[in-house]
Amino acid sequence: MNFMKRLTAMALSLCMLGAVLTGCGSQPEEASSQAPESVPASSSKGSEDPSSSPKETITIKIAAQKGPTGLGMVKLMQDSEEGSTVNTYDVTIASSPDAAVSMISSGEADVAALPTNTAAILYNKTSGNVQLAALNTLGVLYIVTNGEDISSIEDLKGKTVYSSGQGATPEYAFNYILTENGLTPGTDVTVEYKADHSELAASILSGDAKIAVLPEPFVTQVTAKDPNVQVALNLTDEWNKVAGDKSVLTMGCLVVRKDFAEQNKEAFDAFLDEYKESVDFTNNHVDEAAELSEKYDIMPAAVAEKAIPNCNIVYMDGEEMQKKMPDFLNILFTANPKSVWRRVAG
Repeated sequence: MNFMKRLTAMALSLCMLGAVLTGCGSQPEEASSQAPESVPASSSKGSEDPSSSPKETITIKIAAQKGPTGLGMVKLMQDSEEGSTVNTYDVTIASSPDAAVSMISSGEADVAALPTNTAAILYNKTSGNVQLAALNTLGVLYIVTNGEDISSIEDLKGKTVYSSGQGATPEYAFNYILTENGLTPGTDVTVEYKADHSELAASILSGDAKIAVLPEPFVTQVTAKDPNVQVALNLTDEWNKVAGDKSVLTMGCLVVRKDFAEQNKEAFDAFLDEYKESVDFTNNHVDEAAELSEKYDIMPAAVAEKAIPNCNIVYMDGEEMQKKMPDFLNILFTANPKSVWRRVAG
């Protein structure tokens, strides 16, 4: 089977965890045969049958991270601490995506918030035992400028743009947007990469970088420190212009160990309901969520208050996720197969 068919099978399988669906529609027989059995994690959502409530409460171990994925969990963390959740949630704020990957791979965590492309790779490496439950963060990338007048992607022609995230979603997303606007990365637009977001933020503040692709919450930090640094373009909006409704720029997702979800289906359904409520709380009660962000050492309240409206924190599962994930993964695959699919030994 060629890589693209295997990727399609993987993408479809990832999308099967979010809700009870009638199926993935027409798909190649070969691809369909590769998909593991779905785990209908949210099958009890919206049910008025009291028997759908979990019969037993359990402790669910969760690996989150500083940044948008952690921000979406703050109310869940508080409610669990106060004993008002169906289950108990033991949330660890991991130091990096690699740390979160290690936790869920080893079984130290049952659920983890990960970069979306990392989740695809992990699905392969674990032979499908780590699967997608929901998307939790859309694009958090912005074009920021210091002394440059940029109002459209076309304005980047002939310019040098600094970025971080080489070899990851920021690079592939930006290149896709440039290409779809008729610009060739490396020819029409020079892209130079910094080692990490912090170094890039320092470069834009010093004026060494005049144009940069920067994620939240670093955008909020640099614009607060220097009024000359301005947000020129929202790359989520630019993605939507060229992709339409075929895909969504998604930076983060929620994954679960398949065996855990199968063995604790009702408890996991309840978790998804409460997690969605937490996401809604963060978006609708920014001031309170910002205070909780500082309480749980995700980011300072002053930064979180300004960053949350720009972080595209969402809860997306079921049919909508199923519709928009495959094309997104295919775009990354086209840019670099290893960004979503890596062979495993044996």
